[in-house]
Amino acid sequence: MSGGHGHGHGHGHGHGHGVRADADARWLVGALTVIVAFMLGEVVVGLVAGSLALLSDAAHMLTDVASIVLALITMRLAARPPRGGFTYGLKRAEILSAQANGLTLVLLAAWLAYEAVRRLIEPPEVTGALVLGTALVGVAVNLAATWMLSRANRASLNVEGAYQHILTDLYAFVATAVAGLVIVVSGFGRADAIASLVVVALMLKSGYGLLRESGRIFLEAAPADLPPEEIGRALATRRHVAEVHDLHIWEITSGLPAASAHVLVERGQDCHAVREDLERFVETAYGITHTTLQVDHVPDPLLQIGGDGKAGHCDDPHGPVHRADDEPS
Repeated sequence: MSGGHGHGHGHGHGHGHGVRADADARWLVGALTVIVAFMLGEVVVGLVAGSLALLSDAAHMLTDVASIVLALITMRLAARPPRGGFTYGLKRAEILSAQANGLTLVLLAAWLAYEAVRRLIEPPEVTGALVLGTALVGVAVNLAATWMLSRANRASLNVEGAYQHILTDLYAFVATAVAGLVIVVSGFGRADAIASLVVVALMLKSGYGLLRESGRIFLEAAPADLPPEEIGRALATRRHVAEVHDLHIWEITSGLPAASAHVLVERGQDCHAVREDLERFVETAYGITHTTLQVDHVPDPLLQIGGDGKAGHCDDPHGPVHRADDEPS
């Protein structure tokens, strides 16, 4: 009975995702086209002008391209229905993509930091006017790409990853434009390397954010806005619930939380009615649509071995035990 209930939810959810994913894919392809065209031109100008800031922007744009391509591939994978051993389908593919994005950002940042420091010590000749002009075009291109990606569904860590990449790029181009202006006005060649270091700091920040968020999902941590303690206590105070334990809350993929728990119902009460009430409550109060609850009546105290008051029917209960009448033990 419970299985049918869960399946209905899952099906509706998947359908909405499909329509959304197609629209998202169109915005992503638009952004991708604009970025690739500009990036190729930027590499040429960067080499001609001798600007590390432009080349580091181009390198960062290459990671933008990779992140969008990954996002597109991942959308296709995540949309596939579950089959065989992959009972959740391939929804976690987008978290792998977010991890790859975060990692490339951090590694590229390390390489660019090394290059920038080298250039601070021995500044090469840089053509400021070319740097300034290219960076201003870069700002326009990134504004267009950022706008396109903001139209896609950013609740997905995958799309958010691509969006972060491009937003970082936008700031980076502003820094590069400033460096170009400084070089044109004052001939201060080190401004180029300083702008590169600004890009590096931005890359590290967004890379770390992506690694942290995707890491939480891989480690099956509860989403930051769904505290298990609070949810456990709330479930324990519902009508006819005697105890809640073995409560697990995790994310299958970004924006798709799931929960499971073992619930003990007061003797003489209807287990099915309590389970339906709890499932509805968790969905409306916390937005968790994938819930698996094992519901049993409170065991007879005479049959309970071990007088520690803990549930004797669970060999290995995880986490705290929540009861309506006391704080979690």
